[in-house]
Amino acid sequence: MAPADPILGVSAAFKEDSNPNKQLLGVGAFRTNEGKPYILPCVTRAEEIILERNMDHEYSTIDGVLGFRQKASAIAFGADSDAIQSKRVATCQSLSGTGALRLGFEFLKGWFPNQNAKIWVSDPTWPTHNGIAAKAGFEVAKYRYFDQATKGLNFDGLIEDLSNCEDEQIVILHSCAHNPTGQDPSQDQWKQILDVCNKKGHLACFDSAYQGFASGNLDTDAYSIRLFAENTDRVVVFQSFAKNFGLYGERTGNLNVLCSSPEEAVIINSRLKTFARPMWSNPPIHGARIVDVVLSDPVLTQMWYDDLTMMSSRMLAMRSGLIENLTATGSKVDWSHITN
Repeated sequence: MAPADPILGVSAAFKEDSNPNKQLLGVGAFRTNEGKPYILPCVTRAEEIILERNMDHEYSTIDGVLGFRQKASAIAFGADSDAIQSKRVATCQSLSGTGALRLGFEFLKGWFPNQNAKIWVSDPTWPTHNGIAAKAGFEVAKYRYFDQATKGLNFDGLIEDLSNCEDEQIVILHSCAHNPTGQDPSQDQWKQILDVCNKKGHLACFDSAYQGFASGNLDTDAYSIRLFAENTDRVVVFQSFAKNFGLYGERTGNLNVLCSSPEEAVIINSRLKTFARPMWSNPPIHGARIVDVVLSDPVLTQMWYDDLTMMSSRMLAMRSGLIENLTATGSKVDWSHITN
């Protein structure tokens, strides 16, 4: 028997436990005060529209639902950005963020100019980063990120490691809401990270699993991606809509590769499809349709914005409440890292 997954294994154990007072502290999924899944009202309405339109269940193209891919990219880079307006982003729908990472790593293993490049991940990072990179045949290296003593960002160590490693490496960055530490660089620190990546010729790969879910503002949470995209075309973005749309089980994701020209984007799109075809042939359409429908309707889009604000505000309030109650029990530990 293989060992249980350290993250999803907790969820499995939770389901099997019969204690009525159980609380799930495993996978990062939004829940109501009653501990139940929260279905966004805009998602419910989008599903009604899909039924009203009598949409079929035919296969999508290999690269997925076009409307979804275009809107997803615009959310990441900004609808008015040069990257979007000049059609320099190659996209391919994926099986959530996990699938975007696997597809992207497979593509980079075959086509990244430095065939000896390692994939550099923060220490610590989402554990699955390591497994996906290894499956794609990459050696994984770590750059310093979290200081256990201060419970904050080890920025000097981060800069030193990315500066001292070999040129033209593949660097995984968390665009916002770093998983698992929650510690993000400031805007000024992002500029310094950009400078190092440009000087070294690194490829900046952003794992974007929490855009809008972290601060409640899509633009604020996309600052790092847009900063890099304005100053280099060595940018890849792995998107997930599990958290910010509550579409966990629909596996709705998108891979974005920023290119130097629209012609290059067409070429890269053709290559991405050659990797997607033997993986999943073509991606599931339901979750992508939901996102497409919501973002095609100004009223539904505003409903989504309102829910992002509500969910992020509630999580902040819960963190503050946790600190207040820990302090009330007599804890002398500085818990400020939970809210900052």
